Amino acid sequence: MLKSCIKKKCLEAGLDEAGRGCLSGPVYAAAVILPPRFNHPLLRDSKTLNYNERQIIRGEIEKKAIAFAIGFVDELTIDRINILQASIQAMHNSISNLSVIPEHLAVDGNYFLPYNNIPFQTAIKGDNTYRNIAAASILAKTYRDDFMLSLHEQFPQYHWNYNKGYATKSHVDAIKKYGFSPYHRHSFRIKSLQLQLLEPTV
Repeated sequence: MLKSCIKKKCLEAGLDEAGRGCLSGPVYAAAVILPPRFNHPLLRDSKTLNYNERQIIRGEIEKKAIAFAIGFVDELTIDRINILQASIQAMHNSISNLSVIPEHLAVDGNYFLPYNNIPFQTAIKGDNTYRNIAAASILAKTYRDDFMLSLHEQFPQYHWNYNKGYATKSHVDAIKKYGFSPYHRHSFRIKSLQLQLLEPTV
């Protein structure tokens, strides 16, 4: 069972990102402040859920959260400042979009930069440990997937409806055939097309 939060008896926002390892599209992040007693059987790391499960729990999170917000950084900025800095900036953007100011931040991963002097703690595999980080992982994933589905309508040749921008074989083959789209990250160029092919969570 997941723990409710890192620091109890305060407004703690869970933070996570989605799309960090993609070849195309923005990186998204979410900040979520949950009620202390909020729980749900589907509340866990978004990568362990299928599409329908993520949609169900997303609705519950959005309905019952004290506050939630989304932030993103586009592929042009990713190329300019690098993906690590862009991921942190997306999380900062999500915090700034919250309707209430959190008293503490619970951040998935092992690296973060301070935001407006709000205390924070990082947690490796936090999305599979804390409910508020798991909730953030689900919102970041689903909002980014929605965006990639909208891009698929413009660029169906890259199969973003399936791979969401990750380096699947069909995605890499499409890049070989059609070249890069305006939404590809040029700092992620495929050198000699030697890269690890990934199967996305669909």
